[in-house]
Amino acid sequence: MMQQYLRIKADYPDMLLFYRMGDFYELFFEDAELGSRLLGITLTQRGSSAGTPIKMAGVPFHSADQYLTKMVKLGQSVVIVDQVGEVTGKGPVERKVTRIITPGTLTDETLLNDKEDNQILAIYQKNNQCGLAWISLSGGSFLISECAASDLQNQIERIRPAEIIASESLIKQLKIIRPNLAYKIIPEWHFEYDLNFRRLCEHFLINDLDGFGVSNYHQAIISAGIILDYAKQTQNNQLPHINSVIYDNQNDYLILDAISRKNLEISETIRGEKAPTLFSVMDQCASTMGSRLLDKWLNNPLRDHKEIRARQEAVKVLQENYNQIHGVLKQVSDIERISSRIGLRTARPRDLSGLRDSLQLIPQLGFIREYCSISLIAEIYAKFSGVSQEIYSYLLAAIKPEPKLLIREGDVINEGYNPELDRLRNINTDGSQFILELEAKERERTGIANLKVEYNRVYGYFIEISRSNLDKAPVEYRRTQTLKNAERFTTPELKSFENEVLAANDKALALEKKIYEEILDFLNQHLSQLQQLADAIATLDVLASFAKISLLGNYCCPELVNHHQIRIDDGRHPVVEKQIDQFIANSINVDDTSKFLMITGPNMGGKSTFMRQVAIICLLAHCGSYVPATKAVIGIIDRIFTRIGASDDLSGGKSTFMVEMSETANILNNATSQSLVIMDEVGRGTSTFDGLALAYAIARYLIEKCAAYSLFATHYFELTDLANHYAKVANVHLSAVEHKDQIVFMHHVEFGPAAKSYGIQVASLAGVPKSVLATAKKYLQHLEDGSEKQAKLDLFSIDAALTDEYPSSLSPNEEVVLSKLRQVDPNDLTAKQALDLLYELQQKLR
Repeated sequence: MMQQYLRIKADYPDMLLFYRMGDFYELFFEDAELGSRLLGITLTQRGSSAGTPIKMAGVPFHSADQYLTKMVKLGQSVVIVDQVGEVTGKGPVERKVTRIITPGTLTDETLLNDKEDNQILAIYQKNNQCGLAWISLSGGSFLISECAASDLQNQIERIRPAEIIASESLIKQLKIIRPNLAYKIIPEWHFEYDLNFRRLCEHFLINDLDGFGVSNYHQAIISAGIILDYAKQTQNNQLPHINSVIYDNQNDYLILDAISRKNLEISETIRGEKAPTLFSVMDQCASTMGSRLLDKWLNNPLRDHKEIRARQEAVKVLQENYNQIHGVLKQVSDIERISSRIGLRTARPRDLSGLRDSLQLIPQLGFIREYCSISLIAEIYAKFSGVSQEIYSYLLAAIKPEPKLLIREGDVINEGYNPELDRLRNINTDGSQFILELEAKERERTGIANLKVEYNRVYGYFIEISRSNLDKAPVEYRRTQTLKNAERFTTPELKSFENEVLAANDKALALEKKIYEEILDFLNQHLSQLQQLADAIATLDVLASFAKISLLGNYCCPELVNHHQIRIDDGRHPVVEKQIDQFIANSINVDDTSKFLMITGPNMGGKSTFMRQVAIICLLAHCGSYVPATKAVIGIIDRIFTRIGASDDLSGGKSTFMVEMSETANILNNATSQSLVIMDEVGRGTSTFDGLALAYAIARYLIEKCAAYSLFATHYFELTDLANHYAKVANVHLSAVEHKDQIVFMHHVEFGPAAKSYGIQVASLAGVPKSVLATAKKYLQHLEDGSEKQAKLDLFSIDAALTDEYPSSLSPNEEVVLSKLRQVDPNDLTAKQALDLLYELQQKLR
């Protein structure tokens, strides 16, 4: 047996082997040690193999799913080895690999999150270009794309795979930036174009890929062939539900980089939690299919105004009856995942009964045909109508109303569906009457009033006689078991009946399994219809969810225009307003005449919330949703950038300030005149002058070079002077009211710069000791008195500002730095040159 185990294990050295032995899955050697540690199960030792003690750990077969779930969540891959042969007593029972479970190839509902897509991503990198391919085995989707190597991290964040397969060299790089993902190394020789082109053509039974429109994406084709082959190996299946490959064009979407996704908390909070997020607030879907599609839409906002308006039009008409739609959809099973399991031939009986009952409900949604003048509703209705009534009729006839959980338990196929199955079942049913008649006959014949004829799994059918009546037992009774107070017997007649019943049960179960496979064969012929139906249900669900939120949340339909403008009247943050009693709405209007807002105000005044809500409202508008405002006009936007807060990147070897500057560099190098840029307190991670100089240079670059829609929050009040030099710059502030030593945040955006930052008042609210506050006030007064004696720093004539009014007690190095600064004209510096200069000067001061 161990030789059999070692032979199988040799093919899967980097995966855990769950090896079926009777009622347990056993793990051996290193797998047992790891399994014991991860699952908290007992580690034992039994015998030895080649002189090495055999360490063992096991989990019960009937509860294996809960252990598999835990393993997968910990990033482990598991090979399931089941017994497929009969126990003969001659050598080990035949076993083979029946499933390979990896984090990215899950299909079993017990292992999946209902509201999240589970995807595996393959990456092939050559030079500075990457080919991407990703599959959702549980959803049946197969997409490819290509991107620059510099954009790979952003694409990974957009796709959000559970597992990545790539070459060893690339995985080493990816583990630095995404250490918590599961990875699978593929040998370099697999990354060959002809091999993977052939794999795709063989799968789709075609000669070329022109029909899918993907022929020109050679690197993506390599990734696609690799991921398809890997998925087939793990599932031990040809994947008939993967019936197309689609090129995912990044230019179709409003681009969000990895940092912006994190800062806007679309699907996860900054702390990695599932709520409160934009998704958790917007998810009013009735079905899990709808929830997953909503998540996709929020993470892939559209750029095409025509597609967005199509969604808006559908939302508008569904406001009348979203409740009716959701009343039906909340009863619908997860047809998308059921369809995938049908294709993989892992669908369980209750999957099929759930599909049948769902198909029965679909006609109740027929009323949407009155809205077919709306293009998107017409598409949905066409997919509803495209599902053959034959599927429902077939399942209604074949599957019991409440079938058993597993086919091996029997009692799944309906009575009347198969005459032979009915006959075999009747033998067992008629047998119950036979037992009653035999018991009555034997009582009368023997005169034993308490004689019983019964059955158990160990001894089969038997006649039981109490000890006090043993002398009345007929001589033809054959003893089978002795109990404390009774004896059990059998007779030739009873034994013959037992053999007939047990044989009928075995035959009935075998026939049920055969019929079940035939049902799966039938359904596989209609997979495309079922997948189209699932897509239609999910789309209708999301649109109805948008309709519900638009009414209950008092959202407006944003107007999409083809010029540069973002106007939001009385905008609200959709997540924050759910967490507090009263949210203060704010307005904004930026266009070609004023594209840059310099935002000042106190800490906790609401600057970050205001900027985030502008970005989120723009994002929602591009998803086709209504938005939390009384009016919104959204112009052309190609990307959203955010630079809000920062922390150390220890794994990447970056300090907080370096992270901040890296994010800033990404924005400055990629923002266009159609981009929305959110920057919060740039430069705060270094000294005051360094930070001010950087913030100044960065702001000017955004104004002059990028010309992006920019919301720039700062505590450097010197920067508010930019509005006096650039017509496109406007100052606004978050208001606050000071009363004695207390401060009240009004959270209202007003024109003009803030008077001050109220930092000491905020510190008081935070509970800083009064003695510290008193010292801070004195020192602040001293600084303010000193500043009144000096001219205000004019960043546009910095040479004149840097006079001998600086303290004369400077070190030689400080004198050098000061002299260098006097020679610099900030107008001549690019953002990068300013950053390089700051590092140079900082080095001189060390």
